Amino acid sequence: MESRKKLINVKGNKNIHMGIIPGHFATNHSHINHYVDLNSIKTSFRMARETAKMIAEKYNTVQIDTIICLEGTETLGAFLAQELADSSVASINSSKDIDILTPEINSNGQMIFRDDAQKKIWNKQILLLISSASTGWSIERFARCLDYYSGKLIGACALFSAIDEVIGIKVNSIFTEQDIPDYHSYAASECPMCKSKQKIDALVNAFGYSKL
Repeated sequence: MESRKKLINVKGNKNIHMGIIPGHFATNHSHINHYVDLNSIKTSFRMARETAKMIAEKYNTVQIDTIICLEGTETLGAFLAQELADSSVASINSSKDIDILTPEINSNGQMIFRDDAQKKIWNKQILLLISSASTGWSIERFARCLDYYSGKLIGACALFSAIDEVIGIKVNSIFTEQDIPDYHSYAASECPMCKSKQKIDALVNAFGYSKL
């Protein structure tokens, strides 16, 4: 499977890339015909820093109090906060202290914030940072969580996104489906690869894949 992997550079910066592997893959809420490997961006010091600079340009005119990191984007979130608060850049967040949080997942699979973290959410301007958005399910799930804690979701940013908007929330991204023209996501019950008896190559999530 790895022999099919191809690297795609982000437009405007050859130092940032993602990997794609064609095939038949199952997530916990859809089937996709390409595995999108974003782990290098999330784990490489240099690539995370370069990516944070690109993301910051999209939000320099937006007040951000807290960055919520999902799917292993904490390193990227720290660099992003640094870029947004850079005093040498013309930004509404210049010299500001921006909080960085990751929600806890309880035994029922719900996202929660403990009492001592809730003050960083309540009535705050929240930016969601996520690895990938193929259907918008994870963003919608987080938005419901944030409503409970009275946070204000001002935007969502994904490293890769196949959607532009979900429940009225604009989704910015570094890579889009235009970078993978034949990328498709299907509900499991409607997956044409399943209907044609094509074997599932691997189970995937934001942390990687497990071959079947």
